[in-house]
Amino acid sequence: MIRSRRGKVLAIREQRDGLTRLVVDVEGRSEAAVNFDALTGEPAVGDDVLLNTTAVHLGLGTGGEHFVMANLSRPEVDVSEGGHIMKLRYTPCQVKVPAAEESASPHREAIAAFAGLDGMVVVAGSLHSMLAPIAAGIRAEAPEAGVAYIMTDAGALPLALSDTVRAARSKGLVQSTITGGHAFGGDYEAVTLHSGLVVAKQAARADAAIVLMGPGGVGTGTTYGFTGIEQGEAINAAHCLGGRPVAVLRVSFADPRPRHRGISHHTRTALGTVAMAPADVAVPVLQGDARQTIWNDLRQSGIAAKHALHEIDGELALRLLDELGIEPRTMGRGVAEDREFFLAAGSAGVLAGRMLKGDMQ
Repeated sequence: MIRSRRGKVLAIREQRDGLTRLVVDVEGRSEAAVNFDALTGEPAVGDDVLLNTTAVHLGLGTGGEHFVMANLSRPEVDVSEGGHIMKLRYTPCQVKVPAAEESASPHREAIAAFAGLDGMVVVAGSLHSMLAPIAAGIRAEAPEAGVAYIMTDAGALPLALSDTVRAARSKGLVQSTITGGHAFGGDYEAVTLHSGLVVAKQAARADAAIVLMGPGGVGTGTTYGFTGIEQGEAINAAHCLGGRPVAVLRVSFADPRPRHRGISHHTRTALGTVAMAPADVAVPVLQGDARQTIWNDLRQSGIAAKHALHEIDGELALRLLDELGIEPRTMGRGVAEDREFFLAAGSAGVLAGRMLKGDMQ
């Protein structure tokens, strides 16, 4: 189930926000590795480390890096002060966090007083790469809005791994981060997706929340065996707590896999079957055959019958990303290679921004 090898740190490539990128000597080769400082301490050149080499050995895209499991040269790591909630529970890497909901939290009183989201806009998507265009769309329409990103545990668990979050925060597109479930490292820690939404409202004081998994994800080509199915559950959670869910379509005409062309089968399942509550769905403005394909997919999947559809131009979001110097990528493709994907995510952000302004009733 796991492949581990000893390695030696040859160089430190980057250190930031609890994450250190390394060059390690492993099995006679110089290769890249990631160290999460909160789990294994800060490494130094010359340290002997134990590496999880499983994903690289298998040639995987998701999780396809070496990860430091233990620093053999300095194995003792002190746990940070505060917090009593464990994430990665009952694993050797279980980590203590100060959850916003726990009794000693400075936010406990506000969370206990929660009475509903009061129509807070909640944008739910299925891939981490949607984050920047969604946030840019909100910013383009509602520049003063406070946006919280809720990272679920369906992808990468440490928030520090995300370059997208780092860029979005540095450019002011996202004001606060919340890590829910077993994901960790946000400004606020939450035990569940539902309580993460409560934290966004009561502790982060956000005007809107974006719910997406962290980097990576799993898909098997089967109807229900993919992590992006959580999009439907996020819509249900937002609805039952009194929020207004906005759904992002996963759209592509560049993906070589037929099941992801047009509207991805992931979206068709999450919105057509799993989401029991209605959502406002942003449909990107496209032309010609691409537009016809999208609208046919919406009708055939049952999405059109279940949800409120709004045709929205996502170009505003892409222009803002360009102005800010943010270059989003999905599956290795940028805006030039997969423009429809980013237009769809951006259009959801634009729709959310208009709802925040009261332009969409």
